[in-house]
Amino acid sequence: MSPPAKPRARRQVGRGSWLLRGFVGMVCVFLLLPIVVVVLASFNSGQYLKFPPDGFSMKWYVSFFQSAPFIDSLIISLQLAVVSACASTVIGTGAALFYVRYAGWAKETLRLVLLSPILLPEILTAIALLLFYYDIGLGTKTILGMQIGHILVTVPFVFITVSSALYNFDHGLEEAAELLGASRWTTFRRITMPLIKGGIINGAVLAFIVSFDTFSISLLLKGVGTVTLPVQLFDYLQWDFDPTAAAVSTISIVITLGAVLLADRFVGLKTMRF
Repeated sequence: MSPPAKPRARRQVGRGSWLLRGFVGMVCVFLLLPIVVVVLASFNSGQYLKFPPDGFSMKWYVSFFQSAPFIDSLIISLQLAVVSACASTVIGTGAALFYVRYAGWAKETLRLVLLSPILLPEILTAIALLLFYYDIGLGTKTILGMQIGHILVTVPFVFITVSSALYNFDHGLEEAAELLGASRWTTFRRITMPLIKGGIINGAVLAFIVSFDTFSISLLLKGVGTVTLPVQLFDYLQWDFDPTAAAVSTISIVITLGAVLLADRFVGLKTMRF
């Protein structure tokens, strides 16, 4: 006698659920395993970067904090990332508001222009900026050119997240505020801003992370004394292959994770949704 259809269907659904969980688990392992390897390798007591480590030691972190080039590059990277996050948040939020509400027939053209820095390979954007700077006489002698490049590649992330937030909240609340006599600025400050706060925070965090970790823009646009941490690490690995490189990478991971946890502390990760 054949089993009932419903138990059989339940077994099939259960089997599919376990297969899906297994696949997701393998993807997570694939993504996180390189990070785990780098972190563990940073505590290697040996003289060369290897995995598994020979023993436990913190000496490579001490080496990092005693290295003036690494500390200087870390400070420059943090400065660039903070300025990029602030500037791109303002520019990206304004662009998203205009795109969603006022762009009209030019919407798709504007969207393509705003997203072009992440649609094109970063190296092409860096080369284009380098040629443009030399044409206008800016060159790469100051940190200004690199800062502009960082802002250029981070604005799209804020634009995407804020645009998504603007499309997904009740615009009737704004209309009600205006009917009650609130000005546009008051409506934006008291109604719109709190409702799209998650998108703004999400975009700012993404902008900080992308700016802190970007390599091609920093490599081609760097000037004397304006080397970022990823570029300094790249230069270091050309001549040395000790676990200091893993320690630097681990510190970068901690800073990136710290940016996300800071956002969670103040606004909650549940607000950071597309």
